[in-house]
Amino acid sequence: MVRPRKQYPPTASEQLEALLGYRLPMGRPPKHDLATWTVTDDWLDPVPVSEAEIDVFEAWFGDLFDELFGDI
Repeated sequence: MVRPRKQYPPTASEQLEALLGYRLPMGRPPKHDLATWTVTDDWLDPVPVSEAEIDVFEAWFGDLFDELFGDI
């Protein structure tokens, strides 16, 4: 025996879309105009990397590095 699917009432977004005839973008608009932003960094050049960090990358990505750069 197949039971009919339960019908749910339309969500608020679906009701608004039906009322307006078009979909509204979801999410919060940015508080500031992103075109005026400037991205800068204050990292050293070159960026210092510790031996422990190298060990972690080799442990997790060693096979990938060998495949990309060859077994050095």
